[in-house]
Amino acid sequence: MYTLFSGLYRYLTQNEEYCVVILGLDDAGKTTYLEAVKAAMSKDYKRMDPSRITPTVGLNTGQVETTGIAIQFWDLGGQAELQTLWDKYYSECHGVIYVIDSHDRDRIEESKEAFDKMIRNELLQGVPLLVLANKQDLPDCMGVREVKPIFNQSAHLIGPRDCMVMPVSALTGEGIVEGLNWMIDCLKRNSEVRPPNVGDR
Repeated sequence: MYTLFSGLYRYLTQNEEYCVVILGLDDAGKTTYLEAVKAAMSKDYKRMDPSRITPTVGLNTGQVETTGIAIQFWDLGGQAELQTLWDKYYSECHGVIYVIDSHDRDRIEESKEAFDKMIRNELLQGVPLLVLANKQDLPDCMGVREVKPIFNQSAHLIGPRDCMVMPVSALTGEGIVEGLNWMIDCLKRNSEVRPPNVGDR
C-alpha cells in the first residue's frame, strides 16, 4: 500500500521541465532579457541593475515556473570565441531564443552569420525558434519590418519549425511576456518530438 501511495505522490508532484537556450552576439542584451523574464514571471524576484550586467563568459542560468511547467534558461556567451561552445547545449534544449541588437546596424550581418551557423546544426532540427529584435526602446533601432527580411533569407534553413520574430525591450520589459507565452505554447506543441524532462515540484 505504501508503494502505491508513494508512486501516486511522485506522479502528482512531477513537473515538466523544458530547457531553452538564449543565443546571440555579445552585447545583444541576452542577460538583460533573462533578468526581465525572471522579473516578469516571479513576483518576488529582484531584478539585477542593468548597468551592473557584464558580458557573459560561459553560461548564466535561470528558471521560471508557469502553467504547470518549469523552464530552465541557458544564457550563453556571444563572443566569437564562445560561439563554438553553443552546440554543446543543442541536444538537450527544447527551444531557442535568438536575441538581436536591433540598434547595432553595423553588426546585423555578423549576427545573421552566427544565426545561420546555429540553425544549420542538425541537433536543432524542428526546435521552436523565437527571434527577438531587442533594444526597441532606443531611437533609430531596426523594427521587425526591417529585421525580418534579413533573417527570412534563411527560411530554407529554418524549415517547417515554429518560428517567430518579435520586437522587445529587455530594458523596459516590452514584449517579454508575449514572447515567453508564444515559446511555452510551442514547447508544449513540440513535446512529442522533444519530450520534457520530468522533475519534482
